[in-house]
Amino acid sequence: METLEAIRTRRSVRKFSDRPVTEEQLNQVLEAARQAPSWANMQCWRFVVIQNRKVREQISELSYVDEYFAPKGYQANPAQKALAQAPVVIVACADPERSGELWGQNYYLADLGIATQNLMLAAHAQGLGTVFVGVFDEPRLRELLGIPAQIRIVGLFPLGYPLSEPKEGPPRKPLEKIVFREKWSEQ
Repeated sequence: METLEAIRTRRSVRKFSDRPVTEEQLNQVLEAARQAPSWANMQCWRFVVIQNRKVREQISELSYVDEYFAPKGYQANPAQKALAQAPVVIVACADPERSGELWGQNYYLADLGIATQNLMLAAHAQGLGTVFVGVFDEPRLRELLGIPAQIRIVGLFPLGYPLSEPKEGPPRKPLEKIVFREKWSEQ
């Protein structure tokens, strides 16, 4: 699949078939993440791959929205069931000490963002689907997976074959609404 086509056609997938992901496919997805650029080439990312159904179900239970934190009218995390249903869950982590911090910016978040975009595009190129899940109980998930205290869990990525062909994605703002030339201008 050509790169720009993959970017244009990738969709968030929240419903998966029970068809297994091969070890070769999984390794290609992880290799794509590994190849991402990072702050000073520090490669702060770490990935925990979960294939055990019981553990995936436990992860799903930790991906909820507390009423206190939920925006008004928000009912549930729409990707919660995907974490239990997908044959693989990739837990994307970062060591903030292995990345930069400059002028209040924590670059481990950018490092992981770049790596996980590679992960999602590589999955799509192989006919797999995934979605970024950013709502979870980090302390309890860290405990469940034995992740050290200094490591941050940045996102969860259920991975598998889509249950159905993803439809057209949500509309995107036109370039003229998001791109400014030479300096910022309100539109």
